[in-house]
Amino acid sequence: MRFRLTPRDDSFFELFARTGKILVEATTVLTEVIGSDHARREVLAQRMEEIEHRGDEAAHDVMRRVNSSFVTPFDREDIYQLTSRLDDCLDLMQAAVDLMVLYRVGQLPDAVGDLVAVLARQAELTADAMPRLRSLADLTDYWVEINRLENQADQFHRQLLAKLFDGSYDAIEIMKQKEIIETLEEAADAFEHVAHTVETIAVKES
Repeated sequence: MRFRLTPRDDSFFELFARTGKILVEATTVLTEVIGSDHARREVLAQRMEEIEHRGDEAAHDVMRRVNSSFVTPFDREDIYQLTSRLDDCLDLMQAAVDLMVLYRVGQLPDAVGDLVAVLARQAELTADAMPRLRSLADLTDYWVEINRLENQADQFHRQLLAKLFDGSYDAIEIMKQKEIIETLEEAADAFEHVAHTVETIAVKES
């Protein structure tokens, strides 16, 4: 662990912890969206937009803090990257909700629920990991499990694509659902990118 001669600004940890909680809130709304009818989805999409705005505010707070702090808890470029990748997770989940509303899709395949459950678990693990950035201790299980979950998301993604192309859907419906499914899978990838960034920070600071 590197030593510092000047005090560092520890408020970053609180900001990252706040973002982790926002991600959990977003997956809760996303889970409800996939099981709702169109009218309810429109209401939930508005709630998701509000959550995304709060995530943006937290990201902006981190950036302002970086620019005003003489000493940061770890490298500035790593703070920028972690902030950006956390924001990607939220943006992709909101995009999936927007697509469900805009495309007016009906009932989604069961495996979409499985994929969203993976995202919910990834969000919980990420939220739990963010406060522990303060010490960077005992985080190995976090990024290993996030990677395992991302592999699981890939499996659900392939299953969903196979279902879409089994002849049960018309071409337009395939296009709509494929974009939604791929956006959700990208969100799982984004959580893995967050974990990789945390791993990089831990290695640098060890």
